[in-house]
Amino acid sequence: MAQILDPLPPEQSGNILCCYVNATSKIQVARISNIANWYFERVVFPGQRLMFEAPQEAQMEIHTGMMASAILSDNIPCDRLAIDQPSRKEFDTDSLGIDPISNKSMVSLINTKTGDTTKPLTVGGLVFVD
Repeated sequence: MAQILDPLPPEQSGNILCCYVNATSKIQVARISNIANWYFERVVFPGQRLMFEAPQEAQMEIHTGMMASAILSDNIPCDRLAIDQPSRKEFDTDSLGIDPISNKSMVSLINTKTGDTTKPLTVGGLVFVD
């Protein structure tokens, strides 16, 4: 996953795909400041998931928004936020729709029964109460 605004420095190797979820009810700012020549800072709204690519040695600072200020509330090593990246085999279009364990189709057939499927609508009577 490429960082559109802030690409990683070219000398960085061993990048990992990471995911951070703001599980609080407050706005947070996620910042990585320990990687030279790289600026990474994002606002993460409550319940939002932030996916990003970072070097393994990166440390993410989480600043929680308070009234007119922000408090450093957590410091998380990015290798703890790493997620498994799908392998090329998982993107193989030849096996699309096939369960890799049982080799059965994961898509059920649509019932194409023809016939009258309409039924009369029953409407309850209206009663006037004085």
